[in-house]
Amino acid sequence: MTETDLAEIRAFRHDLHRHPEVSGAESKTAARVLAHLAPTRPDHVLTGLGGHGVALAYDMAAPGPTVMIRAELDALPITELSEAPHASSLPGTGHLCGHDGHMAILAATARLIRRHPPARGRVLLLFQPAEETGAGAAAVLADLAFGGVAPDWALSLHNMPGLPRGAALLAEGPANCASMGLRLSFGGKTAHAAQPETGLSPATALARLIPALTALGPGGAMGPDFRLVTITHARLGEPAFGIAPGEAELWATLRSRDDGPMAALLAEATALAQAAAEADGLTLEISHHDVFAACANHPQATAVLEGAAQATGLALRTDGLPFRASEDFGRFAALCPSAMLFLGAGEGHPALHNPDYDFPDALIAEGAALFDHAIRQILD
Repeated sequence: MTETDLAEIRAFRHDLHRHPEVSGAESKTAARVLAHLAPTRPDHVLTGLGGHGVALAYDMAAPGPTVMIRAELDALPITELSEAPHASSLPGTGHLCGHDGHMAILAATARLIRRHPPARGRVLLLFQPAEETGAGAAAVLADLAFGGVAPDWALSLHNMPGLPRGAALLAEGPANCASMGLRLSFGGKTAHAAQPETGLSPATALARLIPALTALGPGGAMGPDFRLVTITHARLGEPAFGIAPGEAELWATLRSRDDGPMAALLAEATALAQAAAEADGLTLEISHHDVFAACANHPQATAVLEGAAQATGLALRTDGLPFRASEDFGRFAALCPSAMLFLGAGEGHPALHNPDYDFPDALIAEGAALFDHAIRQILD
């Protein structure tokens, strides 16, 4: 990778950072990806995958397996606080998770494999939509067009603030929790605040339900039985002193280490909400949002990333996994061996989703070298 390469790819990353798009709205980001990678001459290009997803396939001289490397297209609905010249130009939206950097790493990887192609097989670079909502990977897998390029291996990375530069976190087995957003909408009847008995208030049901839901998932050690319920939003009636409330909403995020326990946790949470509504004569509407499957690293795919990390001089660590946070890359495990590595962004670097976060450009070369070595382990 030359300095000219890196300068061009940094400029690409900064352009992506200036023009963020949230999950499901990444059309211009996809167009920027296609324009920047056109000079790498992909053999096959798929667009509109699972929404705005883009897949670029590079065929080698001899038949062989397909190795997919995934990056994410979407940004976050968070206002960026930055003095950087490439700061977000869109108020309320920012690349504050580093997906712009992950896309830049794939752009650099494309240059490496085009200049020195592996001996056989195919490299598939997937720029996936809607990771932040958990909808993107499932939508790509459900897209019939993706079946024509379905991979035999799936690899990815995520930058990780708090982890020293030059270090990487990787282990086989559980890597990220399953999670689901649970939205509970209660209906009653408003009344004058002077005569609350003439209405039907959800207040006491809400008050009972909040601690009861939290008790279902107390957190604790990250073992097979780990469960966590986090109340993320609550609303009761109108912001007025003269009205006794007649409706309420409660939002909770459910988490489990593995996919299996999530069904039981959801059933228990649903039963509690239904019982609370029935006890007070309220109506109840339940909806599910931001559904993430658990992410687990396959032993063979983990070994490939481990070999690549060692070859590129990264200091491997296994502590701290799995993360409580979710990641929809785990859905590709249903298709083929998959694994994700976490690349150190620096111990003092602002955390992911913080308003002052920015992807470290120095990770572009590190990430591309890692993927290049991983690809060659399989295809050379």
